[in-house]
Amino acid sequence: MKVKVIPVLEDNYMYLVIEEITREAVAVDVAVPKRLLEIVGREEVSLTAVLTTHHHWDHARGNPELARLRPGLAVLGADERIFSLTRRLAHGEELRFGAIHVRCLLTPGHTSGHMSYFLWEDDCPDPPALFSGDALSVAGCGSCLEGSAQQMYQSLAELGTLPPETKVFCGHEHTLSNLEFAQKVEPCNDHVRAKLSWAKKRDEDDVPTVPSTLGEERLYNPFLRVAEEPVRKFTGKAVPADVLEALYKERARFEQAGEPRQPQARALLALQWGLLSAAPQE
Repeated sequence: MKVKVIPVLEDNYMYLVIEEITREAVAVDVAVPKRLLEIVGREEVSLTAVLTTHHHWDHARGNPELARLRPGLAVLGADERIFSLTRRLAHGEELRFGAIHVRCLLTPGHTSGHMSYFLWEDDCPDPPALFSGDALSVAGCGSCLEGSAQQMYQSLAELGTLPPETKVFCGHEHTLSNLEFAQKVEPCNDHVRAKLSWAKKRDEDDVPTVPSTLGEERLYNPFLRVAEEPVRKFTGKAVPADVLEALYKERARFEQAGEPRQPQARALLALQWGLLSAAPQE
């Protein structure tokens, strides 16, 4: 399994997942279809389906044009509001693309119909992959727009049960600001400090910070650390869902207080990351 990380728009990511034996490919969150098809052609793969995490414009806007250009293409997701949806998926449903298994995980909170996708191959040394859209990002998570903090807590808790080596491919490049907030929450967390230093270097070099791993996220992502004493102390809350809700409010204040960050210019060509070839942190 090979993942092509494709920066689009101001800070979005779409992905192309390639099964290297059959050369079958699946796209995730298509925002710029022509860019995707250029890479499909360059890789000489057969695009068979689109997995859409949620209905928001910057994750699903490319579906209609892609469906027009590729008649018969399956467009899959959990929300009827997704553009050009051909089949609605259910929580726990499993799909198969060549040797790649896909488990569909309903993760409401950011939107009511948000679906995350867990991919793996049997008898393969590569770690599994999670395409988390706006449910979980590197060192953060998406805003809770259509659900409660309790719903988002349950969604994140479910994702947290996946294997720690799982590679996390999220929907946006928000890592630097997420880690700056994480440092405010836990100023004595060495994992936050090290990841922030690494992310600054990536930002200077204008290269993506994805993927991370779930194991790493548990060390520095405050939204996955709601049971940890430093995070509870920062929020003044004890119940996990209350801690999460307080983090959302504090994050909003943090963003309002800071100067707006200029969108990072993204390379026109997709960057290739094999699941085992992510650059090591320093």
